[in-house]
Amino acid sequence: MRYRQLGSTGIEVSEIGFGAWGIGGNNSGAVAYGPVDADEARLALLAAVDAGVTLFDTADFYGFGHSESVLGETLKPHRSRIVLATKCGMLDAQGTQDFSPRHIRSALDASLRRLQTDYIDLYQLHSPPIDLVTRGDDILATLNELRQSGNIRAFGISVRSPEDGLVAVRDLGFKCLQANFNLIDQRALDSGLIDLCRERGAGIIARTPLVFGFLTGHYAATDNFAPDDHRRRWTPEQREQWAAAPKLFEPLIAREAQTPSQFALRFCLSFPSVSATIPGMLIRQHVAENTAASDLGPLSEATREQVISIYRRNALFSKKH
Repeated sequence: MRYRQLGSTGIEVSEIGFGAWGIGGNNSGAVAYGPVDADEARLALLAAVDAGVTLFDTADFYGFGHSESVLGETLKPHRSRIVLATKCGMLDAQGTQDFSPRHIRSALDASLRRLQTDYIDLYQLHSPPIDLVTRGDDILATLNELRQSGNIRAFGISVRSPEDGLVAVRDLGFKCLQANFNLIDQRALDSGLIDLCRERGAGIIARTPLVFGFLTGHYAATDNFAPDDHRRRWTPEQREQWAAAPKLFEPLIAREAQTPSQFALRFCLSFPSVSATIPGMLIRQHVAENTAASDLGPLSEATREQVISIYRRNALFSKKH
């Protein structure tokens, strides 16, 4: 496993992080990736620690606290070796949010209890309207106070779009942000966000690196996803485009002699401003395959440019999604 600096936060993280949305399961009616084997999820977390993963990313919204609880119970003996990142502000699947100072503080207290720790390494705003953060000096003041008090080591933002990311870094001074970035969603590159983060010393955590599993090549558009699997909510047109996408890169993947997942993760890590990528992992096999991508190193510049060219020649997002 290789490690990188998380922007200019002073925190070092593993290139491959553990995306923990899925292990929240359908607790209290939450929507994620369907039913989860709790014992296997815990074994996956421990396998990740053994493989050198240090970044574990979750949110109080994932399983309405269940994801945090599983991490807290499983990883407490390893607390000194890991970086815990969580998020606040998302209240329900209908999009209700609360970023008031009072809620941020109470949510942090609840996350600390569930994670069984007395500090959070990276505390993130969970997809807020960027104009709310721009207008609300009290939001940034609250986060700075929590950092100064030692309750959190650093704070960041999970942005709705690359354009929001530009505002977060350029105008609000965030040193770390999460954004969608993968083989078939390169808006962070096209918008200039990746270049801006490099210039400003901000770290990107690349989320959805496998596009909800579709870039693994294991899913078809016609798969019958569980009712509580969020992929069921996307349009058939969008699922068809995502399911077909791995074929576009097959010649490159075959030349590199690796799995589609590893190729996809290596693409994300081919950009220095990307501090880490956080594939969702539910079982030990996911951990073994994904963590091996770090050992393979970034793609060559020539291969990276071929990927970008393929992306720009193909429509990969449905206008109806």
